[in-house]
Amino acid sequence: MARPAAGGGRWIDVVPERLDRWLAGFDHRHQVTLSEYRPDVVRFLGADRAVAECHPPFPPVPTRSSAGTAGGEGGLRPEPLVGHALTDRTVGVLLVRAGGHAVGVFTGTRLVASKVGSRLVHGRSAAGGWSQHRFARRREGQLREAHAAAAADAARVLVPRLDDLDAVVLGGDRRGLDVLRTDVRLRGVFALATDRVLAVPDPRHAVLAGTPDQFRAVRIRVVDNWVVDNRVVDPE
Repeated sequence: MARPAAGGGRWIDVVPERLDRWLAGFDHRHQVTLSEYRPDVVRFLGADRAVAECHPPFPPVPTRSSAGTAGGEGGLRPEPLVGHALTDRTVGVLLVRAGGHAVGVFTGTRLVASKVGSRLVHGRSAAGGWSQHRFARRREGQLREAHAAAAADAARVLVPRLDDLDAVVLGGDRRGLDVLRTDVRLRGVFALATDRVLAVPDPRHAVLAGTPDQFRAVRIRVVDNWVVDNRVVDPE
């Protein structure tokens, strides 16, 4: 599903298995005249000034330059990007929301280790006075217990496998993740974490099992008229 992009255009996510076909369709519609490779982004510029700006998972993307500098070639050159996206990796996943968490290790799309847990955490109360303060203290205590359980399961599942992990993907509530970030046992886990935080519902096992569709996908910003410094870029 396309989502509006800040600054113009729209975002779509394309899983690696469909990427080659998607790029071929973009080329058919817009006649790609330039493939521009940078370590963390790949741009395909069409003759009609349409651009597909691809943000690959787990950068950098290999380029033909041994120095890793930006490079561009005429026409569609999808192979380095597609090959990078299709590479099987060992990825840790840590999902945290109020009262729930899920931790897993994937090899490619296969979930090879996991732990899912939940704790009772009451919602916010609209009541006032002393009862509200008591309720807030009780809720804070419940959150501490939930975060402690999530940290313990993350340490149990991910820490012993740190040497095998290519990356760690985070998801859920940023505030909860920030609490876990302070746990000294998880320093190595967060050192491997990617920048993107996945948006997930209550992290049950089925939600955890479905995360490869998100963290393996190439995020593509499609812009009909590419503008840089208030100028429309002419790929010619």
